[in-house]
Amino acid sequence: MKRLVHFFTIFSSLFLIFSCTADPIQIEALYEAGKYEEAISAVNRRLFFHGTDIKSLHLRARAYEELEQYNEAMEDYDRIISIDPNYAQAHAGIGKILFKKEHFPSAELYILKASSLDPKNFDYLYLAGRSQLMLKNFERAEIFFKQAEKLNPDYSQVYFYTGMARANRGDVNGAAASFNTYIMKEPDNLIARYNRGFAMMKIGYLPWALEDFDFILTKNPNHIEALAKKGICMAKMGNPEGCKLIQEAANKGSDYAISHLEKLCR
Repeated sequence: MKRLVHFFTIFSSLFLIFSCTADPIQIEALYEAGKYEEAISAVNRRLFFHGTDIKSLHLRARAYEELEQYNEAMEDYDRIISIDPNYAQAHAGIGKILFKKEHFPSAELYILKASSLDPKNFDYLYLAGRSQLMLKNFERAEIFFKQAEKLNPDYSQVYFYTGMARANRGDVNGAAASFNTYIMKEPDNLIARYNRGFAMMKIGYLPWALEDFDFILTKNPNHIEALAKKGICMAKMGNPEGCKLIQEAANKGSDYAISHLEKLCR
C-alpha cells in the first residue's frame, strides 16, 4: 500500500511538472514581449522533458543575448550545434557575440559558416562583410556587401560599408558612388559626407567635395580635417582664402593640412 501511495505521489508530481511546461509558442510569446527571464524559466521547464528541443534552446540563447549574458547564450548555441551541426542560426549567434566582443578572427569562422549554410540570408552576408572589413580583407568584404545589397537594396548601411571597403582598397570612384547612394538615404551622416567629400576631392570633383566639407563644418565647426580639405579644395580652385583655411587647420594639428601647406601655398 505504501509503495502504491509512493508511486501515485511521484506520478502526480511529474504530472504537475509536465502540466506546467510551456510550449514553444508560449515561450516565443514571452520572448517577443521582452519577458526574457520568464522565457528562460519556461525553457528550463520544457527542457526537463525535451532536452534536445532546438527551437527552445535557440529562444533561450536569444533571451540570454538580450540580457547580455553572452557566455550562457554561447553555451546554448554550442549545444544546438552538437545536436545539429548545420543549424545556421547557432553559428551566426556565436559569430555575432564574438564580433560584438571584437574577437574578429574567431567571429569570422562562425559567420562564414552561417553564410555558407544559408547563402540567401541578408543578415549573415551583411555580418560576413562587416567581419571581413574588420580583418582588412577589403575585396572579400565588398563581395559580401554586394550580395547582401541584392537581397535588401533598401538597407542604407550596406552602401556605407561598401564605400569603406572600396575606399580602403583604393577604388576612389567606386567609394564615391557608394557613399553617394548612402547619403541619398541618410543625408545627415557626417562620416559618410566626409568620406564622399574626400573621394570626390581625390577624383577631381572639387565643387562637389567642397559642398560636403561645407556641410560638415556647418554641423561641426571643430572638424579639423574637413577644414583642411575645404581649404585644399579652395586652393586648388584658385581661391586664395583656401590657404588661410589650410594654415588654420595646420595650426590646430592636422597632419594632412601640414603636408599640403607648402605644396599649395608657397
